[in-house]
Amino acid sequence: MARPCEEVVGVSDWRGSVQAPAGPPTRVGRPLLSLTLASLVDEVHAHSGAVYLLASGEPVLEMAVMAGMPRAFAAPWERVGLNAPIPVAVAVRERRLVWVSGGEEMARRFPRIAMVLPYPFALAALPVATSRTTYGAVFVTWPGSHPLELAERERDHLVAACDRLALRLERAAAEHRTVRPEPDLIAPSPTPAPGTLGSVEAARMVARLPYGLCALDLYGRVSYANPATAEMLGMPVSALLGTQLWASVPWLNDPVYEDRYRAALISQHVTSFVALRPPCDWLSFRFYPSTTGLSVRISPARAVAQMNRSGSQREDAPRLVTISHVLSLAGALTQAAGVQDVVQLVADEIAPAVGSRALILLGSRAGRLHVLGHRGYPDTHTAEHLDGLPLSARSPCTHALNTGVPAFFDSRAEVERLYPSREATSDGMAAWAYLPLIASGRPLGTCVLAYAEPHAFPTDERAVLTSLSGLVAQALERALLYDTKLQLAHGLQAALLPHTLPSLPSVEAAARYLPATQGMEIGGDFYDLVPSHGLASAVIGDVQGHNVTAAALMGQVRTAVRAYTTVGQPPEEVMRSTNRLLIDLGTDLFASCLYLRMDPEREVAVMARAGHPPPLLRRPDGRVRVLDLAGGPLLGIDADATYQTTEVPLLPGSLLVLYTDGLIESPGVDIEDALADLGRRLGEAPEQPLDELADSLVRQSGALTQARLDDVALLLLRARAHA
Repeated sequence: MARPCEEVVGVSDWRGSVQAPAGPPTRVGRPLLSLTLASLVDEVHAHSGAVYLLASGEPVLEMAVMAGMPRAFAAPWERVGLNAPIPVAVAVRERRLVWVSGGEEMARRFPRIAMVLPYPFALAALPVATSRTTYGAVFVTWPGSHPLELAERERDHLVAACDRLALRLERAAAEHRTVRPEPDLIAPSPTPAPGTLGSVEAARMVARLPYGLCALDLYGRVSYANPATAEMLGMPVSALLGTQLWASVPWLNDPVYEDRYRAALISQHVTSFVALRPPCDWLSFRFYPSTTGLSVRISPARAVAQMNRSGSQREDAPRLVTISHVLSLAGALTQAAGVQDVVQLVADEIAPAVGSRALILLGSRAGRLHVLGHRGYPDTHTAEHLDGLPLSARSPCTHALNTGVPAFFDSRAEVERLYPSREATSDGMAAWAYLPLIASGRPLGTCVLAYAEPHAFPTDERAVLTSLSGLVAQALERALLYDTKLQLAHGLQAALLPHTLPSLPSVEAAARYLPATQGMEIGGDFYDLVPSHGLASAVIGDVQGHNVTAAALMGQVRTAVRAYTTVGQPPEEVMRSTNRLLIDLGTDLFASCLYLRMDPEREVAVMARAGHPPPLLRRPDGRVRVLDLAGGPLLGIDADATYQTTEVPLLPGSLLVLYTDGLIESPGVDIEDALADLGRRLGEAPEQPLDELADSLVRQSGALTQARLDDVALLLLRARAHA
């Protein structure tokens, strides 16, 4: 029988039938859950399991009892939301058995679990439900040696046990008896009967062994250690008993070593590692697990130490990517903003951790693969070959993406056997991992990790890589959305601001605009230079906010100012008309504005200000002053507001600096001091083209290097001599 392995497709009509039992809190008279779970685990020869109950009044499953494993192993899933991509939640949502055959399938379908438990084990999850009501769920696990298919006998036992438990819970609910969590079922460490000849002789035999031998319970605590163990670890037996080796032995205090214990216990496979006992003694540790605990054999590893000193790779070395490393990588990926950030993080963090020499990150668009980024290749030939590759092409990249199944090739011969054209090996590498990037059920692309030497991919490493591909896919999905949003924002901003400033005989001009680096990187700052009736009019302003609404309103204000200027309104009327327009639009946003009209024949500029920072004027002799202008309130506040004008002498060679507050404001700096600093920099600036001066003022303000909380707009105007 084919195992059910459908992906989560969403919530259907289960909500009306899912409820927690209600009634006064009366205890059930016997350990109902523990007995059921113990019997179920025993019947199907499972390794561990747990029962979840629905929380009262919440769409949450709560673990009520666990068997066979310390509860700390399942700590992230003590409480599971019904919408979570976790097997027990899927079983409840879809009211079906969920079967996961091993580590690779777990990493592909449920990467959150595989990220924390990247070990080979099989799992089945079932709802505990009657035809009318769902009470909770059960999961059981088997070692990684379990067959890929769930046997018919196992399926029948699981379904029957959950049905019986549901009926008992239904009866308890009808009798207003509340079922509460029960003590976990952890097998006690076996203790030999004292005083028997067999136990005495066994102790003597173990004491004579030339290597260390100790026993750990399911929690990893030492319950027995022979004298050789104490000698090799450099600690008395009394200091070891009741403690965990990685907690009591300082040089074993590393997550890598605890990870090997967890791997042995969950997979029920023999695991090992090599550790250095300072200053130069290498010891080999080998874990032999069972359902009651673990036996540990400790012996010298001189050959391994010799290989390590010579620079060779140790065969017994622990996996490069540990749980703590995976969590660190997950945290780093959450900080990736754009697509190139994801590429860089994969290159800097993931590829070195797994020993990969080169990588290519491919995206999928319009039926073709597109190279998003690559690292580690001496030339661009490989990337160019893959860019634009149709998804229908026969290639390990497309096959991984189309099937959603990662592919691992430990040698060139293995790839060339499946892909005789040898295009897959044209990059000169010797081993490859092709990881499909799938997020929210949507294929996004493929991550290719290439190795310079033949590389075996053991089961646990495949599980880790598959889990990491899920994290990379989620980061890539966010990055693609971010880049799309950024392109939209920049396109909108570019459309609303002038593409170029007009070339006028009476004035030389330069402008700069930088959006805030928070939010959509789009804002309401604007500027413009408008020729009208032989004069030059300029405007700069700042609409409140850094979002699409502010940008749209900014576009309306700029268009209105240009229209009022073109029809010949004087500066004070331009300001009044724009103010009334803002109020008529009914927006809650305000705007500051500075408007001026330059008259080269009279060598003056007429200015009007609406709550905007004052401009700076540098005279031809180099002196700089802040212009104290008459003005009125912000635009959009008072429909009857008037805006007085100020006439400022503007000799040929004079320079006006118009700006928004983002250029001078920064946290912890007084605005007056910032304005004085801008005037000092302007006065010290040498004579130079305005474009160079604009770049210099923006750069010296720190706007290019610091996170910008506000938009920055700068408009420079230099009066030319009248012809």
